[in-house]
Amino acid sequence: MDTLVVGGLLLLALMLLLSGGVWIAMTLAICGWIGQAFFTNTSPGANLFSSFWESNASWELAALPLFIWMGEILFRSRLSEDMFEGLRPWLNRVPGRLMHTTILGCGIFGSVSGSSAATCATISKVALPELLKRGYSEQLALGSLATAGTLGILIPPSITMVVYAVAADASIIRIFLAGFLPGLLLMVLFSGYIVWWSLRNPDQVPAADPPTTFAEKIRRSGNLIPCTLLILFIVWVLIAGWATATECAAYGVLGALVMAGWSKSLTWASFWEGLMGATRSSCMIMFILAGAAFLTKTMAFTGIPRVLAEWVTAQQFSPYALIAMLTVIYLVLGTALDGISMIVLTSAVVLPMIQKAGFDLIWFGIFIVLLVEIAEVTPPVGFNLFVLQNMTGKDSTVIARAAIPFFACLVVCIVLVTLFPQIVTIVPDLVMGKEK
Repeated sequence: MDTLVVGGLLLLALMLLLSGGVWIAMTLAICGWIGQAFFTNTSPGANLFSSFWESNASWELAALPLFIWMGEILFRSRLSEDMFEGLRPWLNRVPGRLMHTTILGCGIFGSVSGSSAATCATISKVALPELLKRGYSEQLALGSLATAGTLGILIPPSITMVVYAVAADASIIRIFLAGFLPGLLLMVLFSGYIVWWSLRNPDQVPAADPPTTFAEKIRRSGNLIPCTLLILFIVWVLIAGWATATECAAYGVLGALVMAGWSKSLTWASFWEGLMGATRSSCMIMFILAGAAFLTKTMAFTGIPRVLAEWVTAQQFSPYALIAMLTVIYLVLGTALDGISMIVLTSAVVLPMIQKAGFDLIWFGIFIVLLVEIAEVTPPVGFNLFVLQNMTGKDSTVIARAAIPFFACLVVCIVLVTLFPQIVTIVPDLVMGKEK
């Protein structure tokens, strides 16, 4: 049977199973088994067991549950309240004032949590009631929180980056380093829109708080010290080569436990809840990766990626045309799938195309993370929309409409890193040298 016909049948099976509510991991494994059982001469049973073992028996992947656990610990501590108090006095005279705490708070917390949903939930829990109480625009607050929460997966350490690095067999450290400048760029774009909106709507911005002395600002900034030290420590030991990403994740967990204990917000109940939350999330992600590994092996046996790569070559797509086509595909997938599922579902097919077109896999990793950020705020399956819906009682479509201007900022960021890939590659190249 023609290879592309086989690919079409597997895609049809995939869509039918997903639309029927079958778990994503099971869907991937079932499609992999169908492909090997009916369209190859290999043994699907033996390959299933080997794929499940090989995909999870990875030292690099051990960083995943540790980073998730670190985020769970910080999520249940007083870190977010401390960050809000530390940032508030410095923003009093900036157009938009305390509205910027949503951006800065998500950026700082995202750098230690690694999770978009945890970042959105934590900062929303503290910032949203405070902003509404002071009379700030609810629509602007909801839109900024929904999109700024996605910084949790762009500013390292990031769970999504770890998953991509494993799927692409790329350096976790290089991808972590590559996320810093795009993350800062996105924060600037978000805050820039808030400034622009505030200058156009001065009547909807509350009056400034009474002036705060410089000494008081410094005193309140002390609340940022524990989080800042944890970030700097994790990044420093990575850059210095003193520890692997997995070892840094372990240090991050230890640091988070120390911080939570120091703030007296760590109890046996919160410790157990965080551990169980990390276990559930890690098992779900690893199960998805295992199913994707089996499907990837099926793709290799059937030759679908090779045929698709040859087809792309035959079409003579320019690099930008290929990126534009992939962008549309990922935006469509983002309406129905979460980010990690998007990566593991498409890596077997997309990565050979990207390499064939001459793109850097580290750059593409950041590019795809930005597309995943868009998926987090795209109805109907936008995780951050669900988080805010549960916290505010607002319909997810209302939140999605509020996020449209910030959604546009995400698109601008994607365009900029595509036109100027040095935004992504300059930091890892400077720190670790160019890859040969």
